Amino acid sequence: MQRQSYSQFAVLMFSLMLLSVSCANAKPLIGESLIKWRGSWQQGGLLLGQVQPGTTLSHQGKVIKTTADGQFLFGLGRDAPAVSSFVLTNIEGVVTEEQFKVTARSYDIQKVEGVPQRTVEPPAGQMQRIRSDSALVVQARRLVSDKTDFLPGFIKPVEGPITGVYGSQRFYNGVPKSPHYGLDYAAPTGTIVKAPAAGIVRMAHDDLFYSGGTLIIDHGHGLSSSFLHLSAMLVEQGSLVQRGDPIARVGSTGRATGAHLDWRMNWLNQRIDPALVLESFPAQ
Repeated sequence: MQRQSYSQFAVLMFSLMLLSVSCANAKPLIGESLIKWRGSWQQGGLLLGQVQPGTTLSHQGKVIKTTADGQFLFGLGRDAPAVSSFVLTNIEGVVTEEQFKVTARSYDIQKVEGVPQRTVEPPAGQMQRIRSDSALVVQARRLVSDKTDFLPGFIKPVEGPITGVYGSQRFYNGVPKSPHYGLDYAAPTGTIVKAPAAGIVRMAHDDLFYSGGTLIIDHGHGLSSSFLHLSAMLVEQGSLVQRGDPIARVGSTGRATGAHLDWRMNWLNQRIDPALVLESFPAQ
């Protein structure tokens, strides 16, 4: 018990130290900030914030989960608006509003040829399966746990050349589709995929229509990692994993032209950029 308490204290002190550098000088559009920040104030970015313990924090009318020490996560989607607003209510009931500027990004266009045509323009008979798959993924990400496995930082889940980046507009076999929300690593089929951070496995599915073998890990406070196109699962739903643990093997299942890992990250319903997460929160 003493060892566990010391470990928790060490993680807390380390995260507070990181907050004191990095983004601590982020300024609201008006006045001085009551929030200390670490992370990237740009579209696709993830931020770790710190407020006074006991403060209630909300964004767009929704309360953001905070720890007992006042830490919280905030994610910016691919097309996040130019300004993010927060309402803070301290333990004395004093309400303050703060606004922060979000830097816009430009995104590449990527043309992908040779994917199975049935995954580009699915036959009508597959639509029910696609809707069912989507519901499974939503369910896997729905729980917002108290875990804080994101605090010690992240590592790459696999080594290999980056062949696809977050936010790029995708054309599959010449047909324009939704933007790509992941970070693609080329690697041979069977290559071990490692957990980028600790967490709970919320999904381990062998065959979704678009993403094939799919695994989702909950890192806490609404932050999750998804791993797509896998050839094999090495963990089961409900498993607890630690950073660096083998969790799956690279494959080319689903809508894929070759063996690679598509790593995606979500904060609640916002799709964020894993590359920015690695940059802002490297493992320590």
